[in-house]
Amino acid sequence: MTTIPAPSSDDVLKIEIDGNVAIVTINRPEMRNALDEAAVAKIDAFFSNVPPEVGAIVLQTEGPHFCAGLDLKEHHAKRRSPTEFMRVCQGWHRAFDKMQHGGIPIVAAMQGAVVGGGLELAAAAHVRVADRTAYFALPEGQRGIFTGGGATVRVARIITPGRMIELMLTGRVIDVEEGRRLGLAHYIADDARATALDLARKIAGNARLSNYAIVTAINKISDMSATDGLYTEGLIMCMVQTAIDDVQGRLGDFVGKRTEKVQL
Repeated sequence: MTTIPAPSSDDVLKIEIDGNVAIVTINRPEMRNALDEAAVAKIDAFFSNVPPEVGAIVLQTEGPHFCAGLDLKEHHAKRRSPTEFMRVCQGWHRAFDKMQHGGIPIVAAMQGAVVGGGLELAAAAHVRVADRTAYFALPEGQRGIFTGGGATVRVARIITPGRMIELMLTGRVIDVEEGRRLGLAHYIADDARATALDLARKIAGNARLSNYAIVTAINKISDMSATDGLYTEGLIMCMVQTAIDDVQGRLGDFVGKRTEKVQL
């Protein structure tokens, strides 16, 4: 495993390369990995320039909690104006859009609090693995604020808008089992980091162009009309088919019974 420089001289964001998998670790455990402006800028910088050898990414954090959301201490101290905070929200949107739509699959390993902006961060990943300590909440209503990192788009799409409204109004905490039922976690594991790394290695072994299409096209197609979506699906399939050597090789392995069939 090789450690490469993070986008800054400090260690708020640690980057390691393990073969064709990048392991991105947010390192603010003393703040429950709450995200300040500097941390979001570092996330933006990494996902703007992912090393070319990386085929999948593990997103994890140090300490007992995944992410407690917006750094409310910084927010309180800065007393931001509405315009200033709008720019903060746009910074989160840019960073998380680069994660979700950047073309490289991201597997999040979650533990402890996945709360507020931490849930927004997790929702920008494509696969989410939780350990048994994980819990989820949107406490913005109790803090006198509103979501600003994309929850109304990403989290509402996962759990439905009505359920998101209920969570924000009541401040109710969802345990890991309910979180999986709602789709906030895809897997529950005793060791979320190890499971996330295993999944990332498997995903990185897929055809690169197929992975790119999967993580960039499906969410965009879901925003289209049915007619436009079906047409776009056909165009994406044609694009993926242009990777002829990879496609023919993989199909040849299946036809030649050199690969496993899909089965339970």
